[in-house]
Amino acid sequence: MPEELKKISVDTSVTPNTMPIKKSFSPKIVLIPLGIVLLLLVIIGVMLLPLRGVIAKARDVAAIGRQTATALKSQDLAGTKDGLGKTRVAFVALSDEYNKIMPLQYMPILGAYVSDGSHAIKAGFAALDAADKGVEAVEPNADLLGFKKGGSFVLGTADQRIQTAVKTMTALTPKINDISKSIAIMRDELDEIDPNRYPDHIGSTSIRPRIASLKATIEDAANLFVNAQPLLTNLPGILGQPVSKRYLVLFQNDKELRSTGGFITAYAQFRFDQGKIVLEKSDDIYSLDNAMTKKFPAPREILTFHKDVFNLNLRDSNLSPDFKTSMQNFESLYKYVPGTEKIDGIISLDTNVLVETLKILGPETIGGRVYSADTDKRCDCPKAIYELEDYSSRPVNYVRTDRKSEIGVLMQNLLHKALGVSPGQYWGRLFQMMITQIQEKHMLAYFHDQATQGGVESFDMGGRIQTASETASLFKYKEGQGWDYLHVNNSNMAGAKSNMFVSQKYTKDTTVNGDGTITTVLTVDYKNPYPGSDCSLATGGLCLNAPLRNWVRVYAPAGSKLVKSLGTQNPLNSAASTMTTYDDLGKTVFEGFLIINPLGSAKLQLTYTSPVKSADGKYHLLLQKQPGTQGDQVILKLNGSEQKNFILDTDSEISL
Repeated sequence: MPEELKKISVDTSVTPNTMPIKKSFSPKIVLIPLGIVLLLLVIIGVMLLPLRGVIAKARDVAAIGRQTATALKSQDLAGTKDGLGKTRVAFVALSDEYNKIMPLQYMPILGAYVSDGSHAIKAGFAALDAADKGVEAVEPNADLLGFKKGGSFVLGTADQRIQTAVKTMTALTPKINDISKSIAIMRDELDEIDPNRYPDHIGSTSIRPRIASLKATIEDAANLFVNAQPLLTNLPGILGQPVSKRYLVLFQNDKELRSTGGFITAYAQFRFDQGKIVLEKSDDIYSLDNAMTKKFPAPREILTFHKDVFNLNLRDSNLSPDFKTSMQNFESLYKYVPGTEKIDGIISLDTNVLVETLKILGPETIGGRVYSADTDKRCDCPKAIYELEDYSSRPVNYVRTDRKSEIGVLMQNLLHKALGVSPGQYWGRLFQMMITQIQEKHMLAYFHDQATQGGVESFDMGGRIQTASETASLFKYKEGQGWDYLHVNNSNMAGAKSNMFVSQKYTKDTTVNGDGTITTVLTVDYKNPYPGSDCSLATGGLCLNAPLRNWVRVYAPAGSKLVKSLGTQNPLNSAASTMTTYDDLGKTVFEGFLIINPLGSAKLQLTYTSPVKSADGKYHLLLQKQPGTQGDQVILKLNGSEQKNFILDTDSEISL
């Protein structure tokens, strides 16, 4: 055969009329990717081998951490310091073990979970740094903060002790900034952890809710300190170091609820001079009203809702739910009382502060009356409350000129009792109690000094109605930026002390409309399950539980519109009426009136629309608690479905 015939030319092109060549299946198409996957699984498996060690080290950290927390709770500074050192050693061991699986952070899906663990460990180290700095700050004078450590602070008079404490606080304030920096790092690391990427449950074990709850608890504690920083920094100045300060302390009776927490029933004037506390005077609020050299006509609120009151008195001046606004109103009248000295601010306390203080310090006897936190069956309330009401309110057949001055004496005695013993006995518990009372808005403050007032407001101790103009606030809330708002304010207008017996429940059902705005159906249920008191002047009965004349205001986002209301009535008769709408404090207000009788109930319901539009697909609400209230139940519904059911103890931000 000729050589040229052996050369065959192959045309590999395919014409439309040519059948395609059938390609044979190659096992490499599967085997190569499968091999890669198997190799990755082997690598991941090898890397995850240290996971067992990570879990063991994490358990070591938890065990030592619990011991350290126990030492801190028992105010054992030496034990706390030793525990922090051991916790850090355990944390370093955990971090070293965790670093063995850190290469997995670059893997898809799995990497996010590995990174979360890294952020958690970094947050833990930042928390330890803050704790170490805190111990370092308090150690030189641990005894004056109530820690179990001997020291000269147990010697000397009560005045000398408090002066030493104030001087020490002055030395501590620079270190507060260092602690805040570590806490800020901890918060930033925790912010990187998203609970939503975790399953709700694995078997019967709760996962996502537990992570979210733990993160929220830690963040709340961190926020508490960071927001307290301006107040702590100004604390020496508040206590008269280096310049003396004078304050009015107003006692608000929350059993006769008013806008800022209660009826102003008594006052005391204190001077703080480099920590030395001097009680200059205390008396019944009526004595101040009687001494005023000028009379002012009652405003619309008093004339409309109060009974037989035609002048504006100091005792009724806290009409605004914004404490600063009410105290400025109080001071505008107070200047017409002869002999008053210049004050630097006003602090208010309600009966809850008194009762919680008595729980720690024990009973106090004044004029043969025993004031204690024990329950008195005559009112199903603390004995101290009954005795105060019996002393100040029961009708007598003689003129009583100082019918509420005993409150000032009681406050002074408790103050001296708290300062007159070793700090280790009371101070730790008193400090924790005071923090709780501030958070629950039983203690409020207004100061003239702008920096001090800023510190008070940053700690939510100012009793402010939150608006977009506020510059110092612990809340994320921004009016007009997708946030809903609610504050229900009740005022007892000549209804005896019936707030002692009346409970309140709020149900807010929010519907998101097609245009993104919202419609709210708000229902407020009032209930008084107790029989009425003997309110006859002729028999001299102690009138505690009587029909509650309740002036109610609902503060909603600016621009809200009332659709309808049910349950309100005319203050002059029992005829039904519609709620009034107006603007106040940057909010829209719906105002009404109703009566709750002993052994009775009442219901207020209103429907309104608000121009709130979510910016992130979530529903955000700031719910502000009225000062002086406790035990109010709140039910939140979204589009008819119940989302939360809780007791409103503090101002609360909620996202659904």
